[in-house]
Formats: sequence, C-alpha cells, structure tokens
Amino acid sequence: MKILLEIKDLWVEIEGKEILKGINLSIPVGETHVIFGKNGSGKTSLLMTIMGFPAYRVKHGKIIFKGEDITDLPPYERAKKGIGIMFQRPPTIKGVKLRDILKLCAKENNLKIEELAQSFGFEEFLDREVNKGFSGGEIKKSELLQLLIQNPDLVLLDEPESGVDVENMQLIGEMIKKLLQKDIHHKPRTKSGLIITHTGFILKYIAADLGYVIIDGEIYCKGNPIEIFEGIQKYGYEGCKKCLKRFNFLSETGG
Repeated sequence: MKILLEIKDLWVEIEGKEILKGINLSIPVGETHVIFGKNGSGKTSLLMTIMGFPAYRVKHGKIIFKGEDITDLPPYERAKKGIGIMFQRPPTIKGVKLRDILKLCAKENNLKIEELAQSFGFEEFLDREVNKGFSGGEIKKSELLQLLIQNPDLVLLDEPESGVDVENMQLIGEMIKKLLQKDIHHKPRTKSGLIITHTGFILKYIAADLGYVIIDGEIYCKGNPIEIFEGIQKYGYEGCKKCLKRFNFLSETGG
C-alpha cells in the first residue's frame, strides 16, 4: 500500500499559541479519510498546515508528501506537487471572473472548462466575479469546480457541507465523488482525500475509508468513520475522551 501523505508527530502554533499537539496520520493512495471535531478543535488548522500557510508555524514534526519532506515548502510549491484545498469560507475576488481563475488552474490539464461547468449546471457563473453574491452552495460549487480543473492528487476539504442546503448537497456530493474518483472501482483510484467535518453530514454522500476524532489539537482515536460518527452522535465529543481514558486504563491494568 503506497502512502501519499504522512504526518509525523506534528506540533503547530499560531501567534505563540499551541494548536496542534503530536498529530500522526497517513493516507494511502486512493483512500479518503475524514476528521471529526467540534469547532475550535484544530481541524482547519491541520488542513492549513498541510497546505503550508505561513501563519501556522511547525514547531516539531514532518509532513511527507509522495515520499518528500514538504514541511518547509510554501503553498504554491505544494499546489504544484499535487495538493489542493477547498476553503470553508473563501474570499470574494472582485474584478476577477471565475472563468479566468479556471483557465489558470487548467493550464497543464487541458480540461474543457465549459463542458465541466455545464455538467454541473454552473456555466452561468463563469463570467461572474469569483464568489461575489454567491450563496453558500454556489461558493462550494465554485471551489469544487476549481479543484476539478486543478486535478490534485490530494484533496483537502474543509467542511464541504457547511452552509449548504439539502437541494444543493446532492450535487456537491457528486462533484466530490468525481474529484475523489469515487465513481470508479477502488483499485484504479489515484486520488486521495482528507475531509474535515463538524456535523458528519458529508458521510451521507461520500464513503470514507478511515475516520479520526480530534479534540483540543490532539487525535484521540481512529477507526470506522460510520461507527465513530454514531458514537459522537450518542455520547458527544467528550464521550470520546472518556472512552480513550477507559481504554488506556484497561490496557495498563491488563483488564
């Protein structure tokens, strides 16, 4: 099993405040992983750190992508190597048409912008300023269309279901499936994904291979995403802490 992304003992701070504490995870080629966590738990900080935004300072640890240490690379270099991100709250870019952004993303991929936009019913937005006046669902579609054109090997999705109504969620789910090659058999897949979620609603549309729970900047457990989500729904995130403490106690006492 070839590993695409590996994070080793990652400690991160922002403005002197420690926000990620000893994160370890690895994502094989072709797999999609999901991270659950309440607001402020460190989910978005992890994605921003993987993407290389300078405000997120790595104190210790490494980020390995395609076997290369990219811990100190700037975001544009990581994008060139095949990492793409969908922001939860992307900015409005006045004076720049969505079509122009897509042309920049498509330079090396020879994808037909008009055809792709039309397939998702988004062609009428191509000549509008990026995200200006867009609804929550339209912003998500715009972000996903940019990623589809960019065609990254690793897709980072920051709460794709946030601010989206049920009617639009179905189409957004289809766009994510195409992006992560969920529409083909598992073995030929080359695209990997890391999705973060607060509500877990995205699991209705995307099948994930592995789930994690992050609390206060630490990963508390990992396992079957559906089972983890059901546990969160029943016991809350504090239940994850109690479960782990009990597991550690039983391990130490041989119980």
